[in-house]
Amino acid sequence: MPPITDIVKHLIILNVLVFIAYQTALANYMPDPALYWPQDARFKPFQLVTHMFSHGSPRHLLFNMFGLYIFGSMVERAIGSQKFLKLYLLCGLGSLVAHIAIQYYMHFSYNQIRFLGAVGASGAIMGVTIAYAVMFPNHKLMLLFPPIPIKAKYLAIAYVAMDLYSGMSGADNGVANWAHLGGALTGFILMRMWLKK
Repeated sequence: MPPITDIVKHLIILNVLVFIAYQTALANYMPDPALYWPQDARFKPFQLVTHMFSHGSPRHLLFNMFGLYIFGSMVERAIGSQKFLKLYLLCGLGSLVAHIAIQYYMHFSYNQIRFLGAVGASGAIMGVTIAYAVMFPNHKLMLLFPPIPIKAKYLAIAYVAMDLYSGMSGADNGVANWAHLGGALTGFILMRMWLKK
């Protein structure tokens, strides 16, 4: 297990504290952090940021923070804390752009007018995961289920393929697949640009 780095540590702490706060009576006095599409009456500009630090369940939080720790610590150590924070936030931005874009597509193509609010750091962490795979494509990782080794590049391809399949199939699985893909694409582009310099 890699030692945790500064930005990763602070991001994990922030996500955990926000999750805990929304499980207490404080939630009654706090705004809805979920991201709604801009034509929804529930949309507020601050949700463009707050949704990235909120999670819907302990499992959601645990899975995301574990991914951030495993992949983020290695990436931060390789590119530096300042650039890593920029990567994380830009991948989150790429994620929300893709998420809102697909909602506009669904609205204008299929007249869908009601969308669930999105929460979670998954898009940003997907971008960090892809950045890791770009930097260390042949690093072997041990999967938890099943416990077999896999190269980072193949794991990244599998993640993207699963999200692409789920997004294209239109399966209503409660997962913002296009947000994941937006984060992944942003992470890929940024890391390729930075490695060329």
